Amino acid sequence: MYSNGVSLFPLVVAEPSSSYESGKAVEQWIEVLVDCPRSSTQAATQEDKEKLFTYRIPERLEVKPGDILSVPFGAQQLGAIAIRLLTQPHKDIPREKIRDVEDVIHSGFFQDNYWTLIERVSQYYYTQLIQVIRVALPPGLLGRSQRRIRLVLTDTSLNSSTTEAFLSNAARQIVELLRSSAAGDYSFTYLQQKVKGAYRGVRELSRCGMVQSYLEPPQQIKPKLQKAVTMVGSSFDRDLTTRQREILEVLRRHGGELWQTELLQICSTSSSTLKTLEIKGYIVIQEREILRRETPASGINSEQAKSLTQAQSQALATINQLNGYAEVLLHGVTGSGKTEVYLQAIAPLLNQNKSALVLVPEIGLTPQLTDRFRARFGNKVSVYHSALNDGERYDTWRQMLTGEAQVVIGTRSAVFAPLPNLGLIILDEEHDSSFKQDSPIPTYHARTVAKWRAELENCPLILGSATPSLESWLSVREEGRQGSIFSPLSPLSSPASPASPASPASPASPSPHHYLPLPERIYSRPLPPVEVVDMRLELQQGNRSIFSRSLQSALLQLQERQQQGILFIHRRGHSTFVSCRSCGYVLECPHCDVSLAYHHTEEGAPQLLRCHYCNFARSHPQNCPECSSPYLKFFGSGTQRVAQELARQFPELRFIRFDSDTTRNKGAHRTLLTKFANGEAELLIGTQMLTKGLDLPQVTLVGVVAADGLLNLSDYRASERAFQTLTQVAGRAGRGDDPGKAIIQTYTPEHPVIEAVQRHDYESFIHTELEQRQALNYPPYGRLILLRLSSLDAIQVQNAAQIIATTLNSREGFEILGPAPASILRVANRYRWQILIKFAPDALPQLPDWEEVRSLCPASVSLTIDVDPLHMM
Repeated sequence: MYSNGVSLFPLVVAEPSSSYESGKAVEQWIEVLVDCPRSSTQAATQEDKEKLFTYRIPERLEVKPGDILSVPFGAQQLGAIAIRLLTQPHKDIPREKIRDVEDVIHSGFFQDNYWTLIERVSQYYYTQLIQVIRVALPPGLLGRSQRRIRLVLTDTSLNSSTTEAFLSNAARQIVELLRSSAAGDYSFTYLQQKVKGAYRGVRELSRCGMVQSYLEPPQQIKPKLQKAVTMVGSSFDRDLTTRQREILEVLRRHGGELWQTELLQICSTSSSTLKTLEIKGYIVIQEREILRRETPASGINSEQAKSLTQAQSQALATINQLNGYAEVLLHGVTGSGKTEVYLQAIAPLLNQNKSALVLVPEIGLTPQLTDRFRARFGNKVSVYHSALNDGERYDTWRQMLTGEAQVVIGTRSAVFAPLPNLGLIILDEEHDSSFKQDSPIPTYHARTVAKWRAELENCPLILGSATPSLESWLSVREEGRQGSIFSPLSPLSSPASPASPASPASPASPSPHHYLPLPERIYSRPLPPVEVVDMRLELQQGNRSIFSRSLQSALLQLQERQQQGILFIHRRGHSTFVSCRSCGYVLECPHCDVSLAYHHTEEGAPQLLRCHYCNFARSHPQNCPECSSPYLKFFGSGTQRVAQELARQFPELRFIRFDSDTTRNKGAHRTLLTKFANGEAELLIGTQMLTKGLDLPQVTLVGVVAADGLLNLSDYRASERAFQTLTQVAGRAGRGDDPGKAIIQTYTPEHPVIEAVQRHDYESFIHTELEQRQALNYPPYGRLILLRLSSLDAIQVQNAAQIIATTLNSREGFEILGPAPASILRVANRYRWQILIKFAPDALPQLPDWEEVRSLCPASVSLTIDVDPLHMM
């Protein structure tokens, strides 16, 4: 390994050469981009991360540009990307210092278009190229060894007062953390995140012989192999026993081939018996790869294309006529049949040996959507998201590379799915903020990346939603100037198109934009009427329940009519916070500046208080920690509290909780939804994930317990999110043969968002919202970049924020808001500050030098550059 100091861009240039010359092997070299670990100070400086490194290609390996490699780097083994071949290394590099490539992990992955996409994401989101590559690849593929710290002292030596007296505070914290670990060790990176001054503390403990530092080798993901038994020939000789003949007969009935484990189970035999048959030449036992993929649901029946409404037919006809890149906004009310349009748009592409990529905002949506797609396209459908284990993601990822026509359904990271013959990209529920990644970097938006990818692949992009984002609405409506919404729309001034820094050249002709409305539900079903209940009047009239009288009556009717409903709650858990009624003390997380939420557990088990930010948990105290009063009160309502009240007021009403607490385990989303669909409960209680595209035809009632929690947030997008959430959850009702209704409980029924939701009036809402955004120069009329700084040291992060803001204020072309502490100053013991940069959409070339900005941060302060942020809190 040796750095040549060459700038990274542009790359992927291969110099053709032969490995042999006159029968003699010729040495070859390769320049690679190395996945340098952030924690290594000597082996990988900031400058190193922008360089290419030269390695020798050993005779046993064939390496090409675009290959994923494993290379030695310092004392470690790291992942790397092959960039270009060299016939000779650079003259200033001593050959004896050049090390050999260790292995080829995957051949020919980074093709031209894909590499261009990765570069564009890197440049636009101000992120190092290798960090974008990490997001694009399945976890573990770029294997790296990591430094770990192991505790070697005994309990006796630790507890001695002599030892304690000589340990610094950082060293004590490290020892305490290591002792709390079952294995007695942690990665050095983890210790740095948890302990201020971890480097000095580890060095101190190492000198004392209390800890040991060691290097854990990379754990590369490998294909899963399994033994298969294949029958050779069809005639049996007399040398076979009756048992052996039975085994061969089973094999013959199964087509002459079975997995060994399956054959052993069917025949209740042993592997030694199979070995005897192999020796006699009747079978062959060999290892074959078995793909690890998500297990499809059983009992999925094949489904034919459904008849379309006139609006669906017009939308599909427009999509089928598209040739090349186009951006399509499919704006359909809830229940209007957007999914059927997706299915019928994909079908002809598969016949043309092209693939389709379907992105959804939540993992919880994938089981239902996947079943629908598999009923239409069978085993051509794959799933790719973070809930799959590493092996499943690796095998699914490799299956995409085969070039076979397929449909991939996944969450935001699937936008990087390596489909080589992509014919269509679909973002379902494109408005959803889950498509934006806040951490780790890059802070990309899947919708933005999908647009770039569609341009590069020259294929259409469909953005589907009942409540489109203001960005998509304005982009398509103002640039496309076609189609009509559900009622007339007066023109709005259009912002300048955002320009991507150093982005690839755009096509010569402007990209077409299409607005395709689906204004009615299928089968002419009506949208559910929305009843708004003023909870102030309920309280005045003596109703102290969390359920209004109207909602109580509707819940009783569910039981009587044997129908189903949904209750939407803004928060999970039992109560938002716990407070002492005697002194007012609120129980808070010791690591974050937030209150602990109360979580009810099984009877007899300790009651839990949990932090929803760092996951800290403690038992619920019997007395106030401040004044010892026994009078502790729970405030606010989460899903657990609502469930308890339901059980008390409606003991015969069966319900299922559907939130992040109950869907932690793999397959839990599918299990709970299947139970509900099978009629095992009358009510589904849940949080945000209930609003995201679930199709439950039997639901006739939707109740929103407390809408106010969505409205009163210190974020300029709060109104937009509240309208989208309430409209989407109300749209879960009445999607079947029985009409539905929605009941929204609020203390502010006069709020413009509540009024717009009640009228199903998307247009008037966006008119008002866009006028306000335009007046304040907020997106989509302006652009934002949010600088997030965090550190274990409160003073250092505040000082760094002030220095950066002062430096930026000396420049022209943008407005600086801040620095200011984050709305929650401390999370997981890290203090957080923010700086917001506002600028016009065409001002990107005048932005500051980000490497200069980063240099203003001390090593203890982390800086994240969030381009086009969605969450300001």
